[in-house]
Amino acid sequence: MRFAIAPEQADFVAGLRRLLAAADTPAVLRASIAGDHAPARALWARLADLGVSALAVPQRYGGLGATPVDLALAFVELGRAGVPGPAVESVAILPCLLGQVAPERLEPLLAGSVIATVAAPPLAPRAADCDAADEVYLCEAGTLSLAAVQRRERSVDRSRTLATVSATSVLGEVDAGAAIGLGFLASAAGLLGAGEAVLEQAARYATQRVQFGRPIGAFQAVKHLLADARVGLELARPVLFGGALSVGTGDEARDVSAARVCCADAAYRAARAALQVHGAIGYTAEHDLSLWLTRIRALQHAWGTQRWHRSRVLAELTG
Repeated sequence: MRFAIAPEQADFVAGLRRLLAAADTPAVLRASIAGDHAPARALWARLADLGVSALAVPQRYGGLGATPVDLALAFVELGRAGVPGPAVESVAILPCLLGQVAPERLEPLLAGSVIATVAAPPLAPRAADCDAADEVYLCEAGTLSLAAVQRRERSVDRSRTLATVSATSVLGEVDAGAAIGLGFLASAAGLLGAGEAVLEQAARYATQRVQFGRPIGAFQAVKHLLADARVGLELARPVLFGGALSVGTGDEARDVSAARVCCADAAYRAARAALQVHGAIGYTAEHDLSLWLTRIRALQHAWGTQRWHRSRVLAELTG
């Protein structure tokens, strides 16, 4: 099994990272928290120009028809940057669903002119980021429908809303398994990227904060804390890409859920370490770290809880 990425994949990741580094995503996130989604939409337009929105759209519909590995690489960077909006739903899940029943709706989606979200009970009973989305869908009992928002709720991640939706117009019958599987994979990759982000922030802060006349990063206890978080992320990475390579092989259910469990656990461990290094300032709303801490906490329960994915792995292993 090959885990080394190809040169063209490395170039794509480097270009995406440069774009996101210049986007000032903390400011974009804070604008979304305040209800101003214009900066996020501008960022989504730039991501679409780079091809992110077209990754999972089949080539016959004008998309890139990218591999699950390509999708995972992109979502690691989206998670690292903390890009707001329904990325998992709009980029990973809906292209697969709409391609089955309403391919004419894919063109604005891949162009980035439309952002969409979807609820898929019971795993995802609420649609995420409806406030930032142009279209809302409901995938329930094998049927994909356009939907309307019934009730909004605020997530622990303040840039994110959750909404109960109801079907308004049936589009058709779909096989949702592959689409939801891509959602699991994208969610895992986003969590891994977010874990990388908080660990990088913690390591940087550890070189700046001075205690007893020395940077706190010089103390062995802090070194071990950060090192353990790094080990967790590095061990989760091959599980993520192993899950991506298993898509379509028959082991997808086991391997993708295993990736989701490992990435979520590693991201949570990194978040705890980052908060310990920063101290109380880390969870204040004014500090950028809090934006990623709450994002990791929220995504741990998006598209299946840790318990659900662990149960799925166990079921696959025991037959």
